[in-house]
Formats: sequence, C-alpha cells, structure tokens
Amino acid sequence: MWLLLTLFSVAVLALAIWWRWRKTSRPAARPAGRRPAGKRPPGRPTAPKKTPTPAGGPQPGEIWWADVPYEDGPGSKVRPCVVLRAKGSAYEILKITSQDQSHRSDHIEIATKSWDADADHNSFLDLSDPITITTDAFANRAGALDTPTWRKVKALHKA
Repeated sequence: MWLLLTLFSVAVLALAIWWRWRKTSRPAARPAGRRPAGKRPPGRPTAPKKTPTPAGGPQPGEIWWADVPYEDGPGSKVRPCVVLRAKGSAYEILKITSQDQSHRSDHIEIATKSWDADADHNSFLDLSDPITITTDAFANRAGALDTPTWRKVKALHKA
C-alpha cells in the first residue's frame, strides 16, 4: 500500500514540475489573429518612425502610415491608409491591407511598389465606411494614390 502511495505522490510531483516548466518555457498566449507589438511577417516593412506632419497636414489622396483603431474592439494598429478628406481637426481615411481581398467588391487592388519599395505584392484599399482619426494618429507620409485610382475613390466617396 505504501509503495502505491509513494509512486502516486512521485507521479503527481513529476506532473506538477512538468506543467510548471511547460508554462514558463513558452511565450504567453495571445489572442488569435493579433501579432505582438513590433512583430511583422517576414518581408513586410516596418512602419516608419513618427515625424511631424507637414504644416498643411495630410492631403486627400495621400497614403500615410497612421494609428488606425480596430473596428471590432478596443485598440489600434499602425497601418497604411488613404486620406479621404479633412473634417475640422480630424480626417476621414480608408485603410489599406496587404491581405488578398480580390474576392470582395468593397476592396480594390492598388499598386504598392510606388509607396513601399520593399513590397512584393499589391495591396487592397477598403472602400467601405471611412474611419475618422485625428492629426496626432498620423505617423509618416508614404506616398499618394495614382490619379485613376484616386478619381475612382473620389467618385465613390464624393471626396
């Protein structure tokens, strides 16, 4: 009987030690789909360091890196976006994603190489509802949309 009790105690202790080692040897869990701050997939550019916006501020049709809030919850992400229009001290923007959205009618493919020299594929501009951000959310100007694409965006959003 004592032998079984001793073996059981040793097994429980070994399991506890293994469990503790397992929890400390792996990075902490994070929500699915969210990348830890500062981690980007290989080949994706890092957002430039924040510089002051020009005196006139971001202009419609320009592509900027900005801290854009998530639509489905708290928090935000520094991502490229297109300035749609200024509204007082705020701006309406359309976000840009590197994820393939060719199957969606509310996204259009845009050339990325002109404003992101490290890009290996085009991006997609989300034409759905604009997002409002303030001037301090803008980090750096990346470039501008090409004229035909900007005309299409202006027609859709009456910019």
